[in-house]
Amino acid sequence: MAQGALTGLRLIEMGQLIAGPFCGQLMGDHGAEVIKIEPPKVGDAMRSWGQGIPLWFSVVGRNKKSITLNLREKEGQGIVKKLVEKSDFLLENFRPGTMEKWGLGYDQLSAINQALIMIRVSGYGQTGPYASRAGYGSIGEAMGGMRYIAGEPDRPPSRAGLSIGDSLAATYACLGAMMALHHRHVTGKGQVVDSAIYEAVLANMESTVAEYTVAGHIRERTGSILPKIAPSNVYETKDGSVLIGGNQDSVWKRMSAMMGQPELGDDPRYATHVARGEHQTELDDLINVWTRALTSQEVLDLCETNGVPAGNIYRAPEMLADPHFEARDALVTMDHPQHGNFVMQNVAPKLSDTPGKIETIGPDLGAHNEAIYGELLGMDSAKIADLQDRGII
Repeated sequence: MAQGALTGLRLIEMGQLIAGPFCGQLMGDHGAEVIKIEPPKVGDAMRSWGQGIPLWFSVVGRNKKSITLNLREKEGQGIVKKLVEKSDFLLENFRPGTMEKWGLGYDQLSAINQALIMIRVSGYGQTGPYASRAGYGSIGEAMGGMRYIAGEPDRPPSRAGLSIGDSLAATYACLGAMMALHHRHVTGKGQVVDSAIYEAVLANMESTVAEYTVAGHIRERTGSILPKIAPSNVYETKDGSVLIGGNQDSVWKRMSAMMGQPELGDDPRYATHVARGEHQTELDDLINVWTRALTSQEVLDLCETNGVPAGNIYRAPEMLADPHFEARDALVTMDHPQHGNFVMQNVAPKLSDTPGKIETIGPDLGAHNEAIYGELLGMDSAKIADLQDRGII
């Protein structure tokens, strides 16, 4: 990719599933050359994941080159070291200790390339008593505190329906890699980026720990609301529902006038943030009476006219039909060999001078063996064929 901010940088992506590969996707979206190492014949398990048709790899594998390599063989580990000589980053999300067992720990790799930045994503981090445990995103969400407060108060903890813990850890890993890259510009030396899933979740837990240590307060599950933040909820309409956020004092004044009840803006029960929080349930009931008399579009039109934040709750069909998504190219259509026009989310964030771009969907397994082993590492066709015959690649 010619225009991305990370053009000219090379990332070796090892590991599978989500927490590592999503970090690789983010970097590939912005121009890094991402060489994804996959087990021969079977590939990344993400190739078979998805609800219904397995399409997830086409997204998380985009802008990447796929090579096959048996990392459990000494010869395969030697090839990784050759790739490290020519790379800026190595990304892995194996259980801690695995890379060291293979002779591919940071000490060994930095001796080959002192500028290498090693990005390590795991459930619990590279140190501590839990480091060697298997850790999935769901467990990180639970231990990091997110699961406990997700869901309805009269039911067990819920999940978001997405792999939030994995994606957060991958995003922090990418952020850490950019920090390490700046440090390398100054010193010439790489370092280890250690991104733990539970810590990535914990980092997003707002003031929940402080609330307990200072006041003994533990946040509980509250469903669709945040306690004491009102009005901010999903409200029923004639034909569905809309989400309205009128919880700032000035916004609430506009909202009450919009509802034809301007006196509510100055009502002591609702006039201030604290007061609205104390009367949250009755305020939501009052707003629901108003919204039930209107269609969703009528509510949204009034909110737009009066500067009150509001929106529909979208699924994929609504995203595809929304003119704002279209105007900002939030979705992009790519050619897919099996599925024709393949629509996925576009690159984020948007950079004004070096915008990222999706050049390719997730590649076939081993699609770039010849290019990487032949052109980059200088192996001839006989050598490549021999490695393939012996199950090394």
